[in-house]
Amino acid sequence: SVRTILINDAAVSRRDAELLQIGVDAVCRARDLVNEPQSYLTAELLADEFKKLGKEAGFSVTVFDKKKITELKMGGILAVNKGSVHPPAFSIMEWKPANAKNKKPIVLVGKGVVYDTGGLSLKPTLTSMDYMKCDMAGSAAVSCAIYAAAKAKLPLHVIALVPSTDNRPGGDAYAPGDVITMYDKTSVEVLNTDAEGRLILADALSWAKQYKPELVLDFATLTGAASAAIGPYGMVCMGNKVDKSTVEALKESGNNVYERLAEFPFWDEYSELIKSDIADLKNIGGSSAGAITAGKFLQHFTDYPWFHFDIAGVGFLHNPDSYRGKNASGYGVRFIFDYLKKVS
Repeated sequence: SVRTILINDAAVSRRDAELLQIGVDAVCRARDLVNEPQSYLTAELLADEFKKLGKEAGFSVTVFDKKKITELKMGGILAVNKGSVHPPAFSIMEWKPANAKNKKPIVLVGKGVVYDTGGLSLKPTLTSMDYMKCDMAGSAAVSCAIYAAAKAKLPLHVIALVPSTDNRPGGDAYAPGDVITMYDKTSVEVLNTDAEGRLILADALSWAKQYKPELVLDFATLTGAASAAIGPYGMVCMGNKVDKSTVEALKESGNNVYERLAEFPFWDEYSELIKSDIADLKNIGGSSAGAITAGKFLQHFTDYPWFHFDIAGVGFLHNPDSYRGKNASGYGVRFIFDYLKKVS
């Protein structure tokens, strides 16, 4: 294997090489996490992996167990976890150097569904459930991005939040027709248990309010609709209360690292599609605009500048694709790291 790389270019500094190496290492860590099968990577073990990353890079990690999640009444996480024999976890990672430039933190939120059967709304196996070990690719992206930020000692206050569980049809699994109460007291009518990612992300987005964040970015393998819309060529994104210059900076970072953004319309009318007759919201919006209605569901739980990234089409690749290889791509790590470097 390659042991030494010499860079013969006066324009490349030692710091440039160091940052490149940190980014590569972070992407590889993310790929390893996503490639792990569910037989090993339970929600609790995923949280343990975050602790290892934190110990190595120097950021703090706090993990809430099922008892704490229950005390906090995080109804979205608890509902999705009901059919599992493994407990959920909620991980809070924080990098806060003494020289942080931002008074308010940048918060990253990642979907941590370690395996998704679809629950009682069971997925088909072929080219669907058989790849669902990758449904925590969002959590890998945000944890490894904060790992990179800490390893690089970026002067930024960054927090990463990961709600994690598997989604199973067993035991006392939540069912279509149920009404659940979320962490922020919103009531949600469940019409499809395979729309579970938005339920656990919603609790995390509500939790993020306490930090009064400068910006929140969430990453999730959320909808087949996003994958169908643009394929494995970029991330579907949408957001709220984000100023134009920040949006342009995010798009620039996407272009810089070839993890491009496809911004979808986010008109108010899409919210009408997730109104429920018996609750505040329903968890699916029908056959139209599935990626956008999922985003509208998440928007309900935000009150800060927020951008949502759906990486369903790119988090796990079924065919070799240039430098991304095959299987877990580590998508999102390079994008987030590039943006954080830019604003630090």
